[in-house]
Amino acid sequence: MDDKTPERLNPAPPSLTAAMRRARVESAERNEAVVQLRQTEIARLELLREAIQPIVDQAPPGVDLFDAGIAHGDPPRLFIDMIGFVEMAHDRRAYRFLQDTRHGRVLIAESERLDRMSDAIANYVARRIVERERALASDWRSNDRGEAERSTVAAKAGVLARPVAAPAKPARAARTRRDQALRRAGDAFNFLLLTLGSLTLVVLLGLGAYALWLTWGRAAWTWWFG
Repeated sequence: MDDKTPERLNPAPPSLTAAMRRARVESAERNEAVVQLRQTEIARLELLREAIQPIVDQAPPGVDLFDAGIAHGDPPRLFIDMIGFVEMAHDRRAYRFLQDTRHGRVLIAESERLDRMSDAIANYVARRIVERERALASDWRSNDRGEAERSTVAAKAGVLARPVAAPAKPARAARTRRDQALRRAGDAFNFLLLTLGSLTLVVLLGLGAYALWLTWGRAAWTWWFG
């Protein structure tokens, strides 16, 4: 009786197989819970999408900024446009309406009620449409202002150019006639100098020949010819 007592008190060794089985069961339960939570988030976002679809459909023709659609990511999101989207809060009960801006992500609205979130999205869509209209109006005004300024500058340039260009032709013509007269006078003076120089040379040559005749030529003629 006493010999069998220690054997009964020894605990059974742990089983790795049983531990792995318990781990798989716990992992499956966690995955099932995550899948259920994800499906719950998508279902709530689908309800919101159906509620705001009439608002998006009322956008003016030609405005293609809004296209409500669910992105099945982690977490799933309902996109209103390229920068505005709705996702579920950490408790999977409240909606969080966010917008990406140049200064970071901004929370626009957060509520568990579907009607309040629909009103917030309607106000957001209205503001975006007004901003688009202002941007188009500013571009149109800037283009018209630029064309008006260019036409005004061109008109002023034409008005200023005509009086300046008118007296330029007579001045240029008078300058051309004066240059031609000076050129002709210079040519005549050069011809006169050449003519006087030639005559002077001829006279000097004649005088030199006559002086030689008087000095040597007559005596040589008389010596040779008598």
